[in-house]
Amino acid sequence: MRVLFPYIAQPHQTLHSLPIAMEIASRHPEAEVHIACATQAHLDYAQSLAAYYPESRASFELLHLPNLIRERVERHGHTVFSRLASLFFNKKYFSTFQGIVVPERTSLYLRKLGVRQPRLIWTRHGAGDRAIGFARDVKNFDYVLMAGKKVEERLLAQGAIRPGHYHTGVYAKFDMVRRMRSTSSRLFNNNRPTILYNPHFNARLSSWPNMGLNILSHFANQDRYNLIFAPHYRLFDNRRAEAAQLQRAFGGHPHMIVDTGSARSIDMTYTSAADLYLGDTSSQIAEFLIHPRPCVFLNAHDVAWQGDENYRFWTLGPVLNQVESFSEDIEGAFSSHDAFVNLQKDYIRDTFDLTGDEPTAPVGADAIVDFLRMAS
Repeated sequence: MRVLFPYIAQPHQTLHSLPIAMEIASRHPEAEVHIACATQAHLDYAQSLAAYYPESRASFELLHLPNLIRERVERHGHTVFSRLASLFFNKKYFSTFQGIVVPERTSLYLRKLGVRQPRLIWTRHGAGDRAIGFARDVKNFDYVLMAGKKVEERLLAQGAIRPGHYHTGVYAKFDMVRRMRSTSSRLFNNNRPTILYNPHFNARLSSWPNMGLNILSHFANQDRYNLIFAPHYRLFDNRRAEAAQLQRAFGGHPHMIVDTGSARSIDMTYTSAADLYLGDTSSQIAEFLIHPRPCVFLNAHDVAWQGDENYRFWTLGPVLNQVESFSEDIEGAFSSHDAFVNLQKDYIRDTFDLTGDEPTAPVGADAIVDFLRMAS
């Protein structure tokens, strides 16, 4: 049995499926596990993560891409074109596997390229509420792994999954984070509360275009809080000159961290360390609330969000339409947190079907192998 874990997009998706690859490699020696990436930097990153699974053996390969395309990705980041190119130029390679396990949905395009035989398996990435995580094309996957009943119920309701072709209770990123971080190190040399500002990358959903610079300036000019500015990885993936400019403008403050795309911005370093989450629509809120803490949400587009299941997480803390009284709003979020604790706990129970700190990647690994055996 040959199983491929390809990575054709940004590296933040890697942590959601690589632990499953490593578990298949160690638990099912009859399976030949391959991990393939579009760039050498991504391949190096995947290998560095695999080192946390010394008991596992997998093959690591660089996907074929014309040099011009690969160099452009390395300089400017991934685009829709580069992702599709990764599929097109490797379609014969993909056809040699029984199963292809992906954290994104672009790989469904393989079917249009004539890659019919391998079963396509989706691990998802993130555990948010936005509609994009429940897209209609999910039904084109042969098998789906998901974190808990929140996702299961929505996908069943829209006919995107069917019994026997999915498994719940899998959020492999948590497994990797536990292996990576046995102890946490301090990020600041003071005892101030730390706020994580984590805007989304999509301009239609994000607080960054309308509010972001005002927020950074506010925290630069106060001495009560630390601020970690760590947006969704994709916000600056194709805007690296702007990211460097922000680092120059705000990175010199000892009570601020400006991280527009390092490994720490995707491996829960910051969601674990912060005392309050400040954001808009990023699914990192679910990872932050594994341990209930205060949240503040920014409604930068005057969305009528009440009662909309795509904004359920906005019921877990105060929602601001403007930041004129920002200091008072942050203080109010800390002081009013008790009113949201039970809502946050309920949300996490619905989002993640977890049993304490038990790893879930083995569950996903066994489910995939069992499915591929039955499908062969």
